[in-house]
Amino acid sequence: MLKKNKNQLGEIYITFFKLGCIGFGGGYSMIPLIEREVVEEKKWVEKEKIVDIFAVAESLPGATALNTSAFVGYSVAGIPGAILALLGNMTPSIIIVLTLSVLFVKFSTYTSVKAAFKGIYPVIIGLISYASYKIGKTAIKDKTGVIIMIITLCCSLFLNMEPIPLIIFGAIFGIAITTIRSRNLYKSHKPPLGKDSVNR
Repeated sequence: MLKKNKNQLGEIYITFFKLGCIGFGGGYSMIPLIEREVVEEKKWVEKEKIVDIFAVAESLPGATALNTSAFVGYSVAGIPGAILALLGNMTPSIIIVLTLSVLFVKFSTYTSVKAAFKGIYPVIIGLISYASYKIGKTAIKDKTGVIIMIITLCCSLFLNMEPIPLIIFGAIFGIAITTIRSRNLYKSHKPPLGKDSVNR
């Protein structure tokens, strides 16, 4: 059992180390990579649960990718899994950032470097869009979800609202809708009081 746990912890570290190596563009661009790795490849987390993890990870302070790593690692192997998932995800970033910091200072003025970044930016936008599409297919299941999404988008675009109030609004709205639906469902299944019931 101990050997099995060590192997699993090692696999968690290696998996998130690999994700950290290829996860360019920040947390949002890593969402489809994390989903494919932990849901489709490793089958550590169910598809519905990973959407919940992404939602909570984005609601908390800090990098979405690191928060997600901690949640997934904890789901698989408890606190040790969370720690190793975090370390695995952080290690490549620390190494790459330190290396690039030195190189960037020396070569940032080169035309080829500027051209490379112009090509990278659209790729990052594409990855974020793909992540939104993948999550949307699972998270938005009815008209209520579509309405909440549109309201959030409008508030972000036209009112420049901060994410935290929008997330709180979504949570309150979700609780309210679920409560109303539960009451309506209870009423629809509640047997009507007939004469026999009254006499008794």
